[in-house]
Amino acid sequence: MDDLPPFDTHRVDNQPPPFEPRDLWADDAVLREGVEREGGATFAPRLATYGALAGDELYRLGFDANRDRPRLRTHDRTGRRIDLVEFHPAYHRLMDVAKTHGVAGLSWHEPEPGAHVARAALSYLHHQAEAGTSCPLTMTHAAVPVLQREPGLREWAKKAAAPHYDPRDVPIADKAGITLGMGMTEKQGGSDVRANATTATPRDDGMYALVGHKWFFSAPMCDAFLVLAQASGGLTCFLMPRRLDSGDKNAFRLMRLKDKLGDWANASSEVEFAGARACRVGEEGRGVATIIEMVMLTRLDCMLGSAAEMRMALTQALHHARHRRTFGKPLVEHALMRNVLADLALESEAATAFALRVARAVDAAPHDPQEAAFARIATAAGKYWVCKRAPAFVNEAQECLGGAGYVEESILPRLYRQAPLNSIWEGSGNIQCLDVLRALSREAGTREAVATELASAEGRDAVYDAFVDRLRTDLSSASEAGARMLVERLALALQAAVLLRAGSPAAALFVRSRLGGAHGLAFGTLSDDADVGPLLSRALPA
Repeated sequence: MDDLPPFDTHRVDNQPPPFEPRDLWADDAVLREGVEREGGATFAPRLATYGALAGDELYRLGFDANRDRPRLRTHDRTGRRIDLVEFHPAYHRLMDVAKTHGVAGLSWHEPEPGAHVARAALSYLHHQAEAGTSCPLTMTHAAVPVLQREPGLREWAKKAAAPHYDPRDVPIADKAGITLGMGMTEKQGGSDVRANATTATPRDDGMYALVGHKWFFSAPMCDAFLVLAQASGGLTCFLMPRRLDSGDKNAFRLMRLKDKLGDWANASSEVEFAGARACRVGEEGRGVATIIEMVMLTRLDCMLGSAAEMRMALTQALHHARHRRTFGKPLVEHALMRNVLADLALESEAATAFALRVARAVDAAPHDPQEAAFARIATAAGKYWVCKRAPAFVNEAQECLGGAGYVEESILPRLYRQAPLNSIWEGSGNIQCLDVLRALSREAGTREAVATELASAEGRDAVYDAFVDRLRTDLSSASEAGARMLVERLALALQAAVLLRAGSPAAALFVRSRLGGAHGLAFGTLSDDADVGPLLSRALPA
């Protein structure tokens, strides 16, 4: 210490360099291979551009957008009701970049084969940098196909899909691009939306007047919101604009913003409707059916979001372990740490590969009934399992960094707060499992689509084949009480099928550990003879 300047107490060493800038596309072999395999290769240059942005500018902006949370201003200085939510400029920049590059609309404004896969990859890259903005981006994307079928709402659909972001609180006639939010949940109903009490009364101008409330009203500064309300014909879907064509504010009141565990960059609110005007979407009484079409898209984004959180947590842990020395050598060279990191890499690869496979099914669904049926059931099974794995995964990655992973200067506390959200949003775990049972028993083609998908990987691994044989029997005798176990095993088998068909170097170890039982209940319990070196090299370039 003799060479230190006077009064300096210690030398700072054995610390990893900053994580950023990194190229999230170039670093991710699993993502690149998955996009090509599932039909999105023509969009690779665009994904490469966004991956570089996400690992540099957007990554840095995410810290500012979460540090300075949205604030609600119900009134202006003169006492007029304004119901505005103010965001940090970083939030608007994140939204602008995402919307411009197609995170919310590529599937619709460039509807060529593979567009859904490429849009899924864009969402995956964006979510790694900042997850809160994914909420309005996802809702905007999911609402477009429903609005496209309504002649009077096609302008809304066109501007929602457009690669333009405009945060001004003005009518949509003055905007080139818009965002859309949703309001489904009420205090008394939760997931049971049929218990909603908000009423919708027809007006002379063809619109409806909404009176009631929403307990969760997401992204309240969007230009319009899809809401459910009780019309004379039953529960119905409506599009409620923030500003009327006249420029007047619509008759709703933001009561307060939710004080949430995470998702801090995005605002979620409680709202009351005081005769707010809204346009009907679909037939009266068909509100749930209308929403279900959007749910397939939002559930896919839940899968993608959880997979993205896993990926970012994994790369943070690997980056730290490669640069941190303990007991005389890099942390990554210790056998037990290598087991943990490889196990995380295995889980991350399976989540990403499966989410991209589901994106391909969504892409093909309009013209391929079997893929549509597969997408219907795989989005529910995948949302259940991939989203359920994220919180434990992120916590394990935090532990790789020790105390450094528990402080806000690291991104890991933000990921940890975010991780539970996707398992709750768009229907909690039990809802997903019940939906799988419902699809298997009532919806034509779903059982056959699952059988075809599982059979496509048979003959490559004896452990997989035996697991699938048992699963087929269980699928034919499913019960509500056993739904979680069934859906877990179905999701694992579907993940394994993707890896096996792809010839992934992770496939055999995934099957052996997840399907064959060569694994404990915690991460880092791969068998001690597992060859983890290739997994670690594949997970993140040194």
